[in-house]
Amino acid sequence: EKALQMFGMMMQSRLEFNQITFNSVISACGKSSKWQTTVKLLSVMLQVKVKADIATYSAAISACEKAREWGKALQLLSVMAWNEVESNRITFNAVMSACEKASRWQQALQVLHVMVVSTVEMDKG
Repeated sequence: EKALQMFGMMMQSRLEFNQITFNSVISACGKSSKWQTTVKLLSVMLQVKVKADIATYSAAISACEKAREWGKALQLLSVMAWNEVESNRITFNAVMSACEKASRWQQALQVLHVMVVSTVEMDKG
């Protein structure tokens, strides 16, 4: 809540935002189970031409995973690829976990397939 309040005050003050500011607020919202807010902030970030990085997308995808929003997690993975942001095993694992939590095993297997063909290093063990 405090992160969102500070973000709101910054917007009213017309301060310039950067990647660090957005990533911090997105991460805080994700940890507070506010997946919808993380997605909205990511959208705002892209609208104001601040480049989202792997940390941005991973935080938003993790928030969706916690909320079992597998469809939104898949969508964010696609947006990430569209914006040419390289994903990693953490990102893929969060998307697969979102699918698993929602009993969407076929989608989880499809994400695993994409992960394998994209040569992302898989977890050892």
